[in-house]
Amino acid sequence: MTVNESATDRAIRFVLALVLFYFAFQSASPWNWILGIVALVLLFTAVTGFCGLYRLLGISTKR
Repeated sequence: MTVNESATDRAIRFVLALVLFYFAFQSASPWNWILGIVALVLLFTAVTGFCGLYRLLGISTKR
């Protein structure tokens, strides 16, 4: 896995993951589970700097 996200991209993903985690734990509904899973994916990509979708599409925000 090579890094294909810029520092700005990673920071935005991290903040968005925190916001989604906040909303995911507000109540118990099926949508909150989905928000939690999306937040986990965003957090994983922010920490590792690798986005599989970017790789499939041939995109890289890292300079």
